Amino acid sequence: MSFEATGPIDRVANGQAVRRQVLGDEYVDAVSEPKTEAQHAFQELVAGFAWGTVWTRDQLSLRDRSLLNLAMLTALNRPHELALHVKGALNNGLTPVEIEEALMHAAPYCGIPAAIDAMRTARPLLEEAADG
Repeated sequence: MSFEATGPIDRVANGQAVRRQVLGDEYVDAVSEPKTEAQHAFQELVAGFAWGTVWTRDQLSLRDRSLLNLAMLTALNRPHELALHVKGALNNGLTPVEIEEALMHAAPYCGIPAAIDAMRTARPLLEEAADG
């Protein structure tokens, strides 16, 4: 998907489209129902900036972006976001073996404890993908 610099509304709409493609309608619908003005503004920020400005660039595939996210979220030790992006990585064509390999590759760079937590977070999702 390519981003045309036509304005912030298009950036949010484009971002939401990619976000749905990667993370699924169920997740996006759940977080897109903010209860306060601040939550609404935050969702527009995430959709417009992360998804509408960065994820829509043509220089990397969605698959490659997912792979990068797995490593970065392991480094940051963010298990909730990692779980979400494991599902996104599967949606973007990464195999469970490739995901495990990416998490193992992160170990010497991010630390063994961070990689252990990442594997612990990913394991049930990868087992579910293998069964399904």
